Amino acid sequence: MGSPVELVRLLDEDGRDVGTAEKALVHTADTPLHLAFSCHLLDGRGRTLVTRRALSKLTWPGVWTNSFCGHPAPGETFDEAIGRRAAVELNLSVRDIRAALPDFRYRAVDASGIVENEVCPVYSAAYTGDGVISPNPDEVCDWAWVDIAELKTAVTATPFAFSPWLVRQVAEGIY
Repeated sequence: MGSPVELVRLLDEDGRDVGTAEKALVHTADTPLHLAFSCHLLDGRGRTLVTRRALSKLTWPGVWTNSFCGHPAPGETFDEAIGRRAAVELNLSVRDIRAALPDFRYRAVDASGIVENEVCPVYSAAYTGDGVISPNPDEVCDWAWVDIAELKTAVTATPFAFSPWLVRQVAEGIY
């Protein structure tokens, strides 16, 4: 039996739910506005976890980005979605989830022509230290703990090496 269909929550221009669509079908050259989230995992030493998107990803393959992202399922809270995606992408658990940029929204076009069009609240969370980070290779091909000041410098100097949402989040003061 195949894996379950992942649904995303479609939104109107005011950010209200207006239905759902299959995630696999929604990201196109004409992507409708939908709900997502980004999460920045922090350790106790002034570092954040950055991940490099798997080369097989539909959009922005191989670029560095925040710790993990996802789409809350219908009826799922952000905290639940963040916990689920931390487990799926990085095989870890998180705690102390906090809204960092609650009104973040962006639209970006990948070199392939695929559009991201998301209301995407940004969160931070604490790494629990439980277990070794063991990324899902379908999601992440590399990862590193980096000093936040060094990340800000790198994103400013070489924005092309990072996801457009991370570049904007840094510019809007995520750290």
